[in-house]
Amino acid sequence: MTTTKFEIADYLDNKEMIAEYLSTVLEEGNNDEIVAAIGHIAKAIGMSKIVEETGLSRPSLYKALSDGAKPQFSTILKVLRAVGGQVKINPITA
Repeated sequence: MTTTKFEIADYLDNKEMIAEYLSTVLEEGNNDEIVAAIGHIAKAIGMSKIVEETGLSRPSLYKALSDGAKPQFSTILKVLRAVGGQVKINPITA
């Protein structure tokens, strides 16, 4: 029996799944987990498309979304827009 490494990017195959995944990570995750999630989404959509839409170079994009990276907020916004997302704030209910 052969096992393969689980890749979340393999399951992020539509906008609804991507939105649900990212929303969950934003609610429950820390900074590193959020950056990693955005990297998974970028991988699922295709780094070439993200590079084209953000204007970032491929090495800059990989560096910004690598483990332990601390990307600028403007970079995160560019990538979110490129993957078809937006930042939306909802009030926290008690």
